[in-house]
Amino acid sequence: MGDSGPASEPQGGGPQGGGPPRHRRPAALFFDPPADQDREEHFFALESITDPRTLLDRATELAVAFQAAADRSVEYQAMAAAQLADPGRFDALPAAAIADRAGWTEDYAVKMIEYGRELLRDRP
Repeated sequence: MGDSGPASEPQGGGPQGGGPPRHRRPAALFFDPPADQDREEHFFALESITDPRTLLDRATELAVAFQAAADRSVEYQAMAAAQLADPGRFDALPAAAIADRAGWTEDYAVKMIEYGRELLRDRP
């Protein structure tokens, strides 16, 4: 995504009425073992790597991959927000409704909508 995307803001802040913050569960990783299968912590078999050089290399690869996936996901969030806010849609949503749906502040939703519009404009 680079520097052109909106700065990170904490998610949360309940409904417009100022209710308690909403906490979102992380997306399931389809290749992790089911919770009831094994109670021991397993994270991409990192716990089984004994050589610190190999562990650093593998952990770094995972960190880079997850960051790239997170950046790409934010781009898709922004494009979806821009599409939902498109005034040409008969069911266009205001920034406040998009913010509530995504667990953002309204200011952040406005930034994401603008960023999404830029991304959609630049698409081939």
